[in-house]
Amino acid sequence: MVSWNGHVVPFMVTVAIWFVATGLIAWADNRERATFSTSLLIGSVAGIAGLLVILISSLSAQVWAVYLSFIGALMVWGWHELSFLTGASAGPRRGPADTALTGVARFRQAAATVMHHEVALAVTALLLISLSWNAPNQIGATVFVLMFAMRLISKINLFVGVPNSSSEMLPDQLAYLKTYFGPSRMTLLLAASLAGIAAATAWFAQLALVAPVGSAAMVGASLLTTLALLGVLEHLFLALPFRDGMLWGWAYPQRKAAVRIKQD
Repeated sequence: MVSWNGHVVPFMVTVAIWFVATGLIAWADNRERATFSTSLLIGSVAGIAGLLVILISSLSAQVWAVYLSFIGALMVWGWHELSFLTGASAGPRRGPADTALTGVARFRQAAATVMHHEVALAVTALLLISLSWNAPNQIGATVFVLMFAMRLISKINLFVGVPNSSSEMLPDQLAYLKTYFGPSRMTLLLAASLAGIAAATAWFAQLALVAPVGSAAMVGASLLTTLALLGVLEHLFLALPFRDGMLWGWAYPQRKAAVRIKQD
């Protein structure tokens, strides 16, 4: 039986935060570069606050603590995303791909463009796991690890090649990453990725359905279900001819102005 407080509200909260947070980050990393230092400072404060929120809320298994831990994880994730998209923590390689390279050499070169970011995410994931180990509330760490896994899968798929490698969400300072995208094609990897994330979604949904009505366990599983479902949606964007940037067109004021100038 579907519960309003246990299933529906967590779904709406997750979708709302996902939409607004993604747009705000896109807006921040598409502004003038002179604003990046301020954005990174604000993001760093929010990220550190998110770590403290996760640490404090992990001590309680109440519904409010689950929501708080979830929000804290997204604050930490947003901090990492902002640092990556502004170019502050991408990787040691900051230029286009060498088209002469193939195979392992091409992969190593592509990995060098995001290495710093991936290492930072991995270290943060391990930190959150250690902080919440045996804690009553582990939603914060679980949310971060889930998002890290889904993002890593999407990056590998882009490297191998997907039917719709839309790059509208990439800011100008990371435009060179487009040269590392694989050819436009449907692969078994993308199909397996969709199936795997869908299976994780179904598993979380089952946990949400069997949990006691209105409990913290139900709310936590519903939040994870929605997050995994959004991961399925984002991977579908890679397979279908859909411009995901259309959802956040309001977040690109500088690009809109540039387009208007070119047209004039």
